Amino acid sequence: MKTKAKPMPSLVSDADAERFVDTADLSQYDLSGFKPMNFEFAPKSAAMHMRLPQNLLDALKAKAKAKGIPYTRYVRLLLESDVAH
Repeated sequence: MKTKAKPMPSLVSDADAERFVDTADLSQYDLSGFKPMNFEFAPKSAAMHMRLPQNLLDALKAKAKAKGIPYTRYVRLLLESDVAH
């Protein structure tokens, strides 16, 4: 009989997370809510400047805020996603 997975604990620091990963059996936890994370390793050596209608910029900022990221990072994610397909 399969046991119910434990909820993930709240980890407030990198040290807490490292300690948890070092000591926990992750197979016992519900990881279904996790999403893949892309780390940015390449330096940002180029800049792009563009003019947008204010309502479009406001919509971008609102979407980024809902995702919990800065709007410039959200725009970069949109561009990366588009060119990757």
